[in-house]
Amino acid sequence: MSNLKEKIAYGFGDMSSSMFWKIFSYYLPFFYSNIFGLSLTDAGVLVLVTRIWDAVSDPMMGIIADRTNTRWGKYRPYLLWVAPFFSIAGILLFTTPDLQYGGKLVWAYVTYIMMMTVYTGINVPYGAMLGVMTDDTNEKTVFSSFRMFFAYGGSFISLFLWEPLTNMMGGYNTPQGWFWAMVVIAAACFVMFIICFSMTREHLNTVSTVSVGSDFKALLSNKPWWLLIGAALCFNLFNTVRGATVAYFFQDIIGINVSLVFFGLVFAFYAGLFLGVGEVSNMVGVASCVPISNKLGKKTTFIMVNASLVVLSIAFYFIPCTPSGYWLMLIFQVLISILTGIMSPLVWSMYADVSDYAELEFHTASTGLIFSSSSMAQKFGGAIGGAAVLWLLDSFGYITDAEQLAAGVVQPDGALNCLRWLMSFIPALVALVSMCIVWFYPLTTERINHINAELKKIRNFSFDEESND
Repeated sequence: MSNLKEKIAYGFGDMSSSMFWKIFSYYLPFFYSNIFGLSLTDAGVLVLVTRIWDAVSDPMMGIIADRTNTRWGKYRPYLLWVAPFFSIAGILLFTTPDLQYGGKLVWAYVTYIMMMTVYTGINVPYGAMLGVMTDDTNEKTVFSSFRMFFAYGGSFISLFLWEPLTNMMGGYNTPQGWFWAMVVIAAACFVMFIICFSMTREHLNTVSTVSVGSDFKALLSNKPWWLLIGAALCFNLFNTVRGATVAYFFQDIIGINVSLVFFGLVFAFYAGLFLGVGEVSNMVGVASCVPISNKLGKKTTFIMVNASLVVLSIAFYFIPCTPSGYWLMLIFQVLISILTGIMSPLVWSMYADVSDYAELEFHTASTGLIFSSSSMAQKFGGAIGGAAVLWLLDSFGYITDAEQLAAGVVQPDGALNCLRWLMSFIPALVALVSMCIVWFYPLTTERINHINAELKKIRNFSFDEESND
């Protein structure tokens, strides 16, 4: 039985990862186009290529970690070995070298690919640790809850503090501000991974005996897996499109000196506040997932959540840029984030159902492969979403040149309308597609109950056979 200290320490690992991941997802496109100086087209290609590499490298790292054996275990050592490179790569990623455009583009590719490779090198083993920290299924759920709680907490901290940090370190629109802000975040992330390594243990010793070829063959024949991958990709695309647009939206639609008044107190209304409130609301959604899905069923919950996201996203377009409108935007962000918070654990739970379906239908235990596919869907969704935001803005003539903007040149109406669509109609369309895909998902509550009952018979029979031997 693991103690509370170990569960908290395990949570620090994903807190560190999430602080980096949310900054990359929501602020890096803006950094590349408005601070670093890349064109929107080049920045879009960069985000797409590097994220795709990150996605395909996940199963490769999993295979390596499965076959690692040290006195510290299989997966835990990577927290110690990779942590310093994780922080250094993050700092280099937000460094703006004094080079010509071609040199800067090469620097961006090298540092982004390096960062995503290092991220995979520490995050995949960290996730796999859950399988060897306890053999109690209920305790694994507790570990997962600590992980998710700390992950959203880390996301809130990094997003809420990012703009104040950049302003404090040299200015939000200066390379120095972004560089030194990342130095602060990277140092904190390094400490958290070291704490996670120092205060956790691998209590189980596992040996990899999975037949990769047979699992892949079964996976490609798994209809529910294909449908869930498509729906999950759309869900991650929804989050990335909105998140990557927020920095631009606040810069050019809302403005940078907007305040909210609450009972006589004045609060700055900026992208980090908007995103940070969303992270806290995600936590509310996570807590709501189990009772809602238990009552409605997972498939019905998935469809109803996406239907609600469609309605709220479309309505967001019509919110005026006025003091009362800003409060309404914040309320809509809370509602949308609660819904996406419900979706996060729901998708993971549905992948577990798909794994059970595969075991009964194809007589193969491919849990690891199925769950790694969920990580790939997340990263492909992020890659497509981040690139799409940049390419769409470019196609509508969005201006990134700081000198032009300082001289009073205003963004074209088409670019401003594009920003509004990226926060409303486009995410609504993605949620609608996700809802339609899951409509054909065959694993209803009744089907899952039948699968679990059949698997229980098979597993009990196998156990009895082994006992007789």
